[in-house]
Amino acid sequence: MFTLGCNATPPAAAPPSKPIASLIVIAGTVITQNAAHQVLSPGAVAIAGTTILDVDTPDAIRGRYTATETIDAGDQIVLPGLINTHGHAPMVLYRGLADDLALMEWLQKYIFPAEAKTVSPEFVRVGTRLAALEMIESGTTTFTDMYYFEEEIARATREAGLRGVLGQTVIQFPVADAKTPDEALARAETFIKAFRDDDLIVPAVAPHAAYTLSRETLLATAALGRKYNVPVLIHLAETEDEVKQIRTEHQGATPAGYLESIGFWGPKTVAAHGVWVNDADLQILKQRNVGVSHNPESNMKLASGAAPVVQYLASGLPLGLGTDGAASNNDLDMFEAMRQGSMLAKFVTHDPTAVPARTALDLATMGGARALAMADRIGSLEKGKRADLIAVSMRAARQTPLYDPVSHLVYVTRGDDVQTTIVNGKVLMRDRKVLTLDRAAVIADANAMAERVRAAVK
Repeated sequence: MFTLGCNATPPAAAPPSKPIASLIVIAGTVITQNAAHQVLSPGAVAIAGTTILDVDTPDAIRGRYTATETIDAGDQIVLPGLINTHGHAPMVLYRGLADDLALMEWLQKYIFPAEAKTVSPEFVRVGTRLAALEMIESGTTTFTDMYYFEEEIARATREAGLRGVLGQTVIQFPVADAKTPDEALARAETFIKAFRDDDLIVPAVAPHAAYTLSRETLLATAALGRKYNVPVLIHLAETEDEVKQIRTEHQGATPAGYLESIGFWGPKTVAAHGVWVNDADLQILKQRNVGVSHNPESNMKLASGAAPVVQYLASGLPLGLGTDGAASNNDLDMFEAMRQGSMLAKFVTHDPTAVPARTALDLATMGGARALAMADRIGSLEKGKRADLIAVSMRAARQTPLYDPVSHLVYVTRGDDVQTTIVNGKVLMRDRKVLTLDRAAVIADANAMAERVRAAVK
């Protein structure tokens, strides 16, 4: 038997193997959106499956991990995927159908009648796929939705690879998927049960608004949200007409005050718009920790007014940005929402420092995550959070020269500057090529459905 001599050198131990990252993304700049607003130039993000493993300099990441796949984004900016806190995805199929109208006229004379004639499971599928394509191409990784046949929206969202907070709409009058509020509530409960354990879909219940629902139905939707601990999504104080109607019907109460008086507000409520609120309303929303979705483009286009964003921010209330549906915007580009949100606040307050670029970017990322009660999972690039991120080119003529990347993202960048979109660690778009949807087929289906809409509303 061979034995090692007393003076022999033992064989060297193999160096410990480095942890494996399923994907490493390297870029000229990484904007983390963490609490310290850390910016790395250059930077890198290591991903393991669905989760962010580490964020550091490229050399540090390469030294710590072995990559299964690497995306070198060159001089692009990598940042958290954008979070759209309010919308109606299938309504992209009504884009441009009726413009330059006040909200109530737009809804009652055009949108509600068009929906009555055209909304179906197929319509919802086709519209959601088109919306998903637009959002992937423009850097939105999480979106919030209120519509009908929400199970179809959930399936299309999951197939596209996006993250969605999706609310089955409940409204008092007959609609395409429910003839009564009770039927809509039953559909909402079935939807919640079907998707409550999904990795990408957060199911919700979506009472349309205080002015389109009875007290009993509003309370039933709130109870459903509490029963399953899911979000409750509602339109709130969008127009002066809404406020006047609620005051007339409910002894002078404001929409927020009326909902408070009946015990509607719950722990995961998201109120869209919140344009016409007073100081007492702000106190209610703050006390109840209601997330608010600010939709500057839709509010301007419909002349609904300007939300008191500066006051919302000063209160510390969870505030995010939304596009609203493309029927009233007319796009789903969150870069536009950031830019217009910042400029509208400056215009209304006569203060050029109101909602600076940094704040606008916060609203589209961590602000949205907080409004949706998802700040533990999304909104920033940090270890342990979901791997939702985008890479944005800064090479366009209008982006040259570049001094401040945050300023450029808000005041210069457009959705079509996004080059790569990653959700839950999966690459949905790389170098402007969408990998989870057949772009040509999605657009062809949408155009075919638009012909049916055009014929129906003549």
